[in-house]
Amino acid sequence: MTIRRLPETLVNQIAAGEVVERPAAAVKELVENALDAQARHIDVTMGDGGRALISVTDDGCGMTADEIVLAVERHATSKLPDDDLVRIDTLGFRGEALPSIGAVARLNVTSRPNGADAQAWSLAVEGGRQDTLKPAAQAPGTRIEVRDLFYATPARLKFLKTVRTELGHAQDALNRLAMAYPHVGFTLVADGRDLLRLNAAEGELFDARLRRLGAIMGREFAENALPIEAEREGFRLSGYIGLPTLNRGTAQHQYLFVNGRPVRDKLLHGAVRGAYRDVLAHDRHPMLALFLDLPADAVDVNVHPAKAEVRFRDPGLVRGLIVGACKHALAAAGHRASSSVAMAALGAARPFAEAPRSSAGFTAGGRGFANAAAVYHAPLPGLAAAPSAVATPANDSVADFEDYPLGAARAQVHATYVVAQTDDGIVIVDQHAAHERLVYERMKRQLADGGVASQILLIPEVVELEEAAASRLTARAEELRELGLVIEPFGPGALAVRETPALLGEIDAGALLRDLADELSELGDTLSLRERLGEVCSTMACHGSVRAGRRLNVEEMNALLRQMEETPHSGQCNHGRPTYIELKLADIERLFGRR
Repeated sequence: MTIRRLPETLVNQIAAGEVVERPAAAVKELVENALDAQARHIDVTMGDGGRALISVTDDGCGMTADEIVLAVERHATSKLPDDDLVRIDTLGFRGEALPSIGAVARLNVTSRPNGADAQAWSLAVEGGRQDTLKPAAQAPGTRIEVRDLFYATPARLKFLKTVRTELGHAQDALNRLAMAYPHVGFTLVADGRDLLRLNAAEGELFDARLRRLGAIMGREFAENALPIEAEREGFRLSGYIGLPTLNRGTAQHQYLFVNGRPVRDKLLHGAVRGAYRDVLAHDRHPMLALFLDLPADAVDVNVHPAKAEVRFRDPGLVRGLIVGACKHALAAAGHRASSSVAMAALGAARPFAEAPRSSAGFTAGGRGFANAAAVYHAPLPGLAAAPSAVATPANDSVADFEDYPLGAARAQVHATYVVAQTDDGIVIVDQHAAHERLVYERMKRQLADGGVASQILLIPEVVELEEAAASRLTARAEELRELGLVIEPFGPGALAVRETPALLGEIDAGALLRDLADELSELGDTLSLRERLGEVCSTMACHGSVRAGRRLNVEEMNALLRQMEETPHSGQCNHGRPTYIELKLADIERLFGRR
């Protein structure tokens, strides 16, 4: 078998296979080129999911006739002025994009540079073969049309998905670029239907970015986003992260950018998981958009043909910056919970409020009573059953608390929910979830200060366990001692509990040890308890919390509210569920038809 040089057309088709695996990839390549050309508005049109047509029009700097000819040749680019593949300051080395697309489709490039006397020119490339350059009519900027994508490589067409799926990928690619460039307007039209229309945002970048993120990720995100702005050793992190109670079942609403380039990077996603580990269950994911800007030579963007992955010169610095900045923002949010929690409660109540009225349940002078009871029943399940609410006196000392963020305690319902009155609404608190978070945060602070304070039991409690479970706990005895739990072996499969964490109060030591043994079984032997502090402390905090079903007096309820206001992350329990719901008076009045 002899060695031979491949034909240029086949070389370009191979290059296309690496860069343009589907229509969305072609859209991404062409839009990135438009952004590098300093475009202020970019219009994308697609037909048949991109198979029949992809058109990208921009108002950027445009190209001369000679530049158009070079642009469709391999190994030609305007993006490496100093021939340094390490220092890439644009969206990447895209010299292969146009010739690669032209090798597998019918490509037409029309461009006109800025200038009153500039002439527009057009060049067609079909299956890798160039036509002659022709004069054209074109506003300053560039229009690239790609027709019959993959007609020259029909095997690739068989792997494309439905029109809807391919359009979804293209819209996602465009959304990500639009997030990174809020001052650029974008449109996406598919088969005559508008899929995306984003006007160029005005004003300072930080504010413009939030408006753009709200337009793409939804108003709910914009209303519940925490700003991120941090810098370390020339690395700058900015953007917005959602409150923990605004979470989703997948990580698809996490958008990460490096020097303006959308990336899907394991290190970055891992850093986000680490930042939210304290406040979110492992199977829930936050919504966020983070933008990392760093020197070009501190990151390698040529790891992946489509530039979806990057490699950092100092990954530890990047991870530390992300974890630290996000944790600081979450802690600064204090007791704040996302407004989506209240909206969900109001949404649950609204069907009752809007239900057709009937004569059933009404009495003379009591018009609307049945509907009102149903509405009140929605945020407080079980209220229609036998009443178990304990009201508190509306005296002056309690009324003073209404100026506090979480208001003044007015009642405890079903010995589980604390109802407080604020100056403009009501707050409903899950007392167990809230106190669990308070205990957890105190435990973390004590551990950071040298160890969790313990209380000695007058009579050690002996707990019977399976031998494997007892062995797991015994092996971790010294680490558990730091957490205020002192245990020692007491025969086969038994442990004696001599001290327990003081802040847990009176607890069921047997139940605590069984839960900890299960937790340690999942953690395995490779990590220390300090490395997985969240899981262990959360388990212990749960046993020391005010339980659902315990009646509280007004002083205890108000003390719980004040502690929540002073404690970081108290708006959600250790699993990311809300600890309270706030309903504004205006929203309640709408439910009752008063507005």
